[in-house]
Amino acid sequence: MSEALNELGQHLELKRPDCVLAWDVTVGELNVDVTPSNIKGFVEFLKTDNTCKFSTLVDITGVDYPERAKRFDVVYHFLSMYTNQRIRLRVSVREDEMVPSIVDVHPSANWFEREIFDMFGIIFSGHPDLRRILTDYGFRGYPLRKDFPTTGYTEMRYDEELKRCVYEPVKLTQEYRQFDFMSPWEGAQYVLPGDEKQEEAK
Repeated sequence: MSEALNELGQHLELKRPDCVLAWDVTVGELNVDVTPSNIKGFVEFLKTDNTCKFSTLVDITGVDYPERAKRFDVVYHFLSMYTNQRIRLRVSVREDEMVPSIVDVHPSANWFEREIFDMFGIIFSGHPDLRRILTDYGFRGYPLRKDFPTTGYTEMRYDEELKRCVYEPVKLTQEYRQFDFMSPWEGAQYVLPGDEKQEEAK
């Protein structure tokens, strides 16, 4: 299988050098780094090329790397039911950079791109209806960015007097706890039943 994926990677690099920045086969999966400006044309090529025939868009997601200049990766997964192969595309973009929408090529990308916009704030140029899809209207921030606070900025509750939902700044009723992720058994200062037998054995 990896031999076929290596051949496919070489085919893509040969046919579309304007799009493919790098490629590798890792853990039996083909990963291709693509230039942001050419992603739409490359996806169309993958769909129509007789060697590829990646007709099914499985998923699009985002990954946040706050320490990088190109902060976000937009990751695409495609399936070819003709060749029984999968491919993963990665596009790296800066925070202020737009990614061309692939809705014209794969209409199912519509909600995927809206979700990425909602969760990460990545803008897809040419999208027919780019608005939030999971959070509420007027929501502030992008919840899957790593600098977004785990408590959020606002909380919602139902007000009995007003008979509607109201939004308020988050108020923590106790000091926010920090977890050290140690095992609960590490550093324990108590004796469990039967421990005395270990001492007797000595």
